[in-house]
Amino acid sequence: RMPGGIETSGIVGKAGPGSDVPRLFTWEEVGLHSGESNSKQDRWLVIDRKVYDVSQFYRQHPGGTRVISHYSGQDATDAFTAFHKNDDLVKKYLHSLLIGELAPDETSCEPTKNEVLVQDFRDLHNQVKKMGLLKPNYLFFTFIFLHAILLDIASWLTIWYFGKSWLPFFIAITLFATAQIQYGFFQHDLGHVSVFEKTKWNRVCNLFVMGMLKGNPPSWWKHLHNQHHAKPNCFRKDPDLNMHPLLFSLGKALSVELGKKKKKYMPYQHQHKYFIREYLCHFAMFNIFIITMICLPRLLESTWFIWISQMNHIPMNIDYDQNLDWVSAQLAATCNVDRSRFNDWFTGHLNFQIEHHLFPTMPRHNYWKVAPLVKSLCAKHGVKYQCKPLLTAFADILRCLKESGEHWQEAYLH
Repeated sequence: RMPGGIETSGIVGKAGPGSDVPRLFTWEEVGLHSGESNSKQDRWLVIDRKVYDVSQFYRQHPGGTRVISHYSGQDATDAFTAFHKNDDLVKKYLHSLLIGELAPDETSCEPTKNEVLVQDFRDLHNQVKKMGLLKPNYLFFTFIFLHAILLDIASWLTIWYFGKSWLPFFIAITLFATAQIQYGFFQHDLGHVSVFEKTKWNRVCNLFVMGMLKGNPPSWWKHLHNQHHAKPNCFRKDPDLNMHPLLFSLGKALSVELGKKKKKYMPYQHQHKYFIREYLCHFAMFNIFIITMICLPRLLESTWFIWISQMNHIPMNIDYDQNLDWVSAQLAATCNVDRSRFNDWFTGHLNFQIEHHLFPTMPRHNYWKVAPLVKSLCAKHGVKYQCKPLLTAFADILRCLKESGEHWQEAYLH
């Protein structure tokens, strides 16, 4: 032990020759190792006051190289806990990366974070685990999967029984698009390892649902989506903002930045390479019926998905990473939509976006149970908890896009 009773067992590194005390660091020192601020591009992060060097490990990180890099030079305790269902087991693998700990006079989180709020949320997370809200209801998810399968089967039976006339054709397309979006919600559950207790079974089933029923690689989705959850609405860290500034500007800060740089032309001349090439191949290979059967359901599904996925984020704060605490960062970037049976089904329970972002591995059938506890925590610390009607959430997307354009125009002209 160090003087004052500080425990040093299990800490690697030396403070000096023949010394068993840990290497001690300040937040300022940790912040210098963010992968960007020095020539070595090394990456350190802090978990439960322990300092880890992930400069080499980040390339082998199972959750992706970028998601762990986004916390380089920062405290990653709450993100680590949120993403790992069995964080005690995972911590055993961190021992070889341990290089020291924070100095005793350092706070448990950076000055940009609300230390009391951080501790209260960690207490809430422990309470949630004790209440069993992180455990899945297998009957619920069985129903979710079967109802999507039935919608899929019904779409093909409609064409088979009623033929290719326009009415049954469009009914079949609507059923098929609905099945696809529900598959998407279900694979979202699997990707967040919230359907089964064991991570292995979530990955195996996600390979089938995402790979076979949706036609996309689950690893691609997972690595992108984990980044979104780690740093939502943070420019250059949240991949959901990658259309900025290639297609249009988002948020006040970034729109003003583009305007001041006098950027007004977007590379629309290249859009045919993405939007048209695939359809030209379809016309060369298939008849018009097959093309329509492929493209229209995707049009309906993608439109449905975009409105659902953006209503919780586009109207919220969009900026560079400010290194806020977990609760403040998630609440600044997310909002909820009113609960109803239709809204729950139509959004795949993503109307509880705040609870989903705070507890990404929580099964969605428990969001409504934890929501009052989250509201109470936010009220205690003066953190704004936004919840709105579904149509208002849709309208806010258009309003915020309009405001972003106006901010750009004002900055550009002046």
